[in-house]
Amino acid sequence: MSLLLEDYQRLSGITGEMRNAAASGEWDRLISLEQECKRKVEEIKPRDIVPSNPEERAQKLALLKKILADDADIRSRTESWMEQLQRIMQSTRSEQRLQQTYLANY
Repeated sequence: MSLLLEDYQRLSGITGEMRNAAASGEWDRLISLEQECKRKVEEIKPRDIVPSNPEERAQKLALLKKILADDADIRSRTESWMEQLQRIMQSTRSEQRLQQTYLANY
């Protein structure tokens, strides 16, 4: 197996861990893994080629499909979490405005 495929396997492992962290609500772990993922992508970019061997091409394609599926699942989970966080923040702002109005009138 080529070094490039090994790198893609590692990247796939990281995105799988990210998917698990998002599924279990481990947001700090997800952030840490996201940083690791970015470093790995930056490491791969300058060496990324289409393998000439058909078997390696198929392996790379399968890994890319898995990485993209992980990414879609992570986005779906984090978007709902972000929406929930936004609702909480809006509620807090509404409470603050209500308190300010109350204190200004009394």
